[in-house]
Amino acid sequence: MTEKEQAGPKPVVKMIDLARLAGVSKSTVSRALADSPLIPKETRERIQALARDHNYRLNKKARNFRTKETLTIAVLIPDTQEKDWRLSDPFFLELLGSIADTLNDQNHELLLAKTSMRSEDWVVDHVQRGTCDGVILVGQGTQHAEINAMADGSTPFVVWGGLLPGQRYCTVGSDNRLGGEKATGHLIERGRCRIAFFGDRRLPEVELRYEGYVAAHKAAGLEVLPELEVTAPFSGSSAFDAIAAFLKSGVELDAIFACSDVIAMATVRALGEQGLSIPKDVAVVGYDDISLAAYYSPPLTTVRQDTRKGGEELVKRLLSLIQGGEATPLMLETDLIVRASTGGVSGS
Repeated sequence: MTEKEQAGPKPVVKMIDLARLAGVSKSTVSRALADSPLIPKETRERIQALARDHNYRLNKKARNFRTKETLTIAVLIPDTQEKDWRLSDPFFLELLGSIADTLNDQNHELLLAKTSMRSEDWVVDHVQRGTCDGVILVGQGTQHAEINAMADGSTPFVVWGGLLPGQRYCTVGSDNRLGGEKATGHLIERGRCRIAFFGDRRLPEVELRYEGYVAAHKAAGLEVLPELEVTAPFSGSSAFDAIAAFLKSGVELDAIFACSDVIAMATVRALGEQGLSIPKDVAVVGYDDISLAAYYSPPLTTVRQDTRKGGEELVKRLLSLIQGGEATPLMLETDLIVRASTGGVSGS
């Protein structure tokens, strides 16, 4: 084995790193790598040598952005191994619509795919094959550690999801912990004290909502009861089956915090089949505020996630990374929308 092979691959750097090493601006580095005559020959050669030494490759991403040519952005849906999960999930479609509109406004194209995260390079491959110039991941699945590792590379990507400890990648999403606390606190204010939690805590966003659920109980001096926690997937049919089985067990409850509006709607159906009235017997709060929530029967009290703003900010941050810039995480405002499913006045 040669010394070069023993040393392993050189770390990949960004344009901002080359600028710092060369003691010049990013624009100077960009022009030098494009062999612009505006940059003195000696400076060009020095920067180009640094780029070779540090394994920097100038590709079409930044050039396209500057020249207003079309970029292709991939929106990838991590495979959570939930086989009945579909791309037709209403919350996802609303977020995707915002992403698509924002990209269209900027003359960029969208590539949509559901990807397996069992492959080591499950996102990087999309960029290296040239099928896209950057990636928006919708959800972290159960792969936070793998996404964190990917952040150490050069692939530009952003994630819709929760803000987690030790996170090194950029996320846009709601304050899930606060949302869970607001939803549960609202039910407690309505006099409910046996509040069930429906969701899959393996997913980071759901776990954060559960933390808010626990915090609201502690603030009110109420005990969190393990028998009131139900693992409910985001698929409506699977959620219904899990909830119906739980209700048939005869466990006493007077309220439910469902971690998505789809789960909340499955809950309403299951409660109805058990002859329980909403909200008289059981109050229900959902999460997301999808468009249908206001028109459901009864209209759902829910925590609003701003999909319009979310899509815009995901695109904004990804394009910044593609240019060689920075992108910081953003937590959107978290609002509780009170409707009839908890005894509020129906409204939008």
